[in-house]
Amino acid sequence: MFCAADVVARSYPFGPRTRTVNDLGNQYVPLHAHLWDLLHGRADGGLLVNWQSGYGSSFLPDLGTYLTSPFALLVAVFPRDEIDLAVYVITVLKVACAAAVMAWLLLALRPGRWWAAGLLGASYALCGWTVAAAVYNLMWLDGLIALPLLCLAGEWILHQRRPLLGVLVVTAVWIANFYTAYMATLAAGLVLLLRLALCGLPSRRKAAVAGRAGLTVALGVGLAAPLVTVIYFGTQHASPGRFTEFKPVGAEDLLARLLPTTYSFGSPALFVGTTALLLALALPFHRAAPRPVRAGWTLLVAGVTLSMQWGPTHLLWHAFAAPQGSPYRQAFVVCALLVMAAWHTLSYGVPAPRALGAATGVLALIVAVAAGSDLVRQVAWPVLLLATAGALGGLTLLGMAGGTGDWKPLGDRARRLLPTGDRRLPVGARRTAPVAVAVVLLLGAQFGETVATSAVASRLRLAHLDDYAPWGDRQQWQAEAIARADGWPRYRTDPGREQTVANDPMLVGGQGAQYYSSHTSDVLLRTLTALGGGWTSGGRSLQSLDNAVTDVIFSVGARVHSPPDPHQSRDPEPDARPTVSRQDVPPLVTVRPTATAAPAFGPSPYRNQELLLGARVYTVPRLDVSAEAVSARCPAGSEVYLWAPRFAGTAQLAGAPGPAARFRSDASKRAALEPLGTVPPSGRLTIALSAHRPGRIPVGAVGCLDTGKLRTVVQRLKTTGATKVTVSDGTIRAELPAGSKGIAIVAAPRIAGWRCATGNSAPAPAGNYHGLISVPLDGTSNALTCTFRPPGLRLGMTVGGVAFGTVLLLAVVGVVRRRRTLEPAARPASRGDLAKIA
Repeated sequence: MFCAADVVARSYPFGPRTRTVNDLGNQYVPLHAHLWDLLHGRADGGLLVNWQSGYGSSFLPDLGTYLTSPFALLVAVFPRDEIDLAVYVITVLKVACAAAVMAWLLLALRPGRWWAAGLLGASYALCGWTVAAAVYNLMWLDGLIALPLLCLAGEWILHQRRPLLGVLVVTAVWIANFYTAYMATLAAGLVLLLRLALCGLPSRRKAAVAGRAGLTVALGVGLAAPLVTVIYFGTQHASPGRFTEFKPVGAEDLLARLLPTTYSFGSPALFVGTTALLLALALPFHRAAPRPVRAGWTLLVAGVTLSMQWGPTHLLWHAFAAPQGSPYRQAFVVCALLVMAAWHTLSYGVPAPRALGAATGVLALIVAVAAGSDLVRQVAWPVLLLATAGALGGLTLLGMAGGTGDWKPLGDRARRLLPTGDRRLPVGARRTAPVAVAVVLLLGAQFGETVATSAVASRLRLAHLDDYAPWGDRQQWQAEAIARADGWPRYRTDPGREQTVANDPMLVGGQGAQYYSSHTSDVLLRTLTALGGGWTSGGRSLQSLDNAVTDVIFSVGARVHSPPDPHQSRDPEPDARPTVSRQDVPPLVTVRPTATAAPAFGPSPYRNQELLLGARVYTVPRLDVSAEAVSARCPAGSEVYLWAPRFAGTAQLAGAPGPAARFRSDASKRAALEPLGTVPPSGRLTIALSAHRPGRIPVGAVGCLDTGKLRTVVQRLKTTGATKVTVSDGTIRAELPAGSKGIAIVAAPRIAGWRCATGNSAPAPAGNYHGLISVPLDGTSNALTCTFRPPGLRLGMTVGGVAFGTVLLLAVVGVVRRRRTLEPAARPASRGDLAKIA
């Protein structure tokens, strides 16, 4: 069904429309490409440090957040240039796995027809949350699998089975994706509490089950702690991002998302198919089901649905961190509960006509309220009508054939529904025929509405989300240009200011400033912002900075210049290939004199660059600013830069060749400093502005770079800098000129976790020189070593070790107890024993 929907939508890989939208293109495909490089030994860095992004970023938090699903390893079997196909196949497999595990769970909760469990499992796996939100946030799909798995573990605990496997299930799902695993764990806990309330066990037995469940979760999360703690501390050191206050949606939109083909970014996608919805709505009226079951599951579904709409409980579902982006990420929990409620309805027999009629009436009321929502489009009505007819027809035939509840066994009325030839069949065959027809109707209804809902979501996503082309000529040309220019770690090769996606270094190679992650460090954000860098997503997506001074500071010796992406540009250059410019730069480790009192960053990016460089190289002139132009005087021949972080539009230096520089800014974006050209011989420069929306040009917006002075500084830094630098994963080693004194500066952000030492001295936390790693030098040693350990790793290893020891101890105790229990039964009976039996 999932693939059929993409065929209908003409979406990749079955059509020309890209499916790579938003974070799928900017984060997840590049991260999977980086994983491919790691698995094939081609990445710059390792598990600890990713040297390709953000001038050196902590990689374990990214790995744990995005790539620890076992499905992610499948990228290794695909060609590198088919990374988009690899991600698509992983997505399909995760959806299929979620359907299978849910079907397994349903049969464990209550006995029933296997094919019915399969249909409801597919309803869950292809729910509205999946097709609308999770297919382009594919690590969330691990939560879709985790919820039924954790509920299965709860069933094992309830029946005192597989205690060790239950712990391993918790560990596996928390490692795969801790974010949605947290939500799934809460949901599984609620399901287990309901099961305890309905099971009829004594209170002490119920308390024992709850205690075992708590211990299972604690041990499982404890075993996952080495990764979970690293992720947690990674978020603590990340840039704050941009969060919006939660506002619950109206009743019309909430109910509309239960219907097929509805879509929006900011409302909960609760669609589970009309059949599952009708069965769930019929549960309160289904007399064959025990009253506590009817009440319990109905209240649980209603309570969890309402909890999404109240601020404090909404925050609880998201681990007390307001979501950045789509707000209803916990909607899959409600979808799962609806499917479980539907299964409980069906497992007690097909609802009687009165119950089905009542459910249809409630559905009609939902439709009447939802009709007032703008989310219900015209296509919804024929799809809903056909799906309802198919669901009711299939359930009616199924009930008549089964003879359960208030249904009459198959008789003259039912036989009239069969073809003439079937009336002469034996009773068993006459019952099999309507069941087969019922299955066809139910499957057809579910197939049609699911395909329609997924296809509509695929098309509407493209209308309001950024989209990106799959790997093609542009990415191939970029990768080839970078490979030819690459000289790491002697110097960095930046993929370029004209980016294809927000994580170009991971996708096409190189080592640049670009980096987009939930773990983008705050220190890197503040440093690059002070130097004139641009960003999007509230500061979590940092962009390349095309500036000669920052290239010297960060040892960027080669820079790729690509035309605008044809997929994004209004005036594409489809056959234009990237070019590479080179610049003489110092090594990654340089030496600066000790500053008595290093000044802090100020408002001017040009002065801040000079502060890190250690020399004055800019002229910052007075400006004459109008709505359409900026004019100033600078030394002839110097390079002109414009810094306008809150300007949206284009700027072009009069007389300069080439296209105008583009500045993009809004509430969540900051425009980067841009090069405009060379000051003419007259020294008078004019910059023409074309604003797309109201903006402003700040004081000190223009900087004129003296390239001769910059070359002089580069030669001095090369002379006093490291003679040799080696980099391996989380370790940097540098050999400095003998007798070096002052401060060694490593051209990498001083993120938390770096420790450095000179010679044989003990490692100590690295210093922070305006956001870069620094180490004091006293002239006694020319060897420098810096190592990185992610914050939280030691704590996580300790907690994991304690959890592992506890699991081992409990396993040994369990084996001993079982042996003691079996020994009396296995021992031959003595004469005294026989006498007692007699």
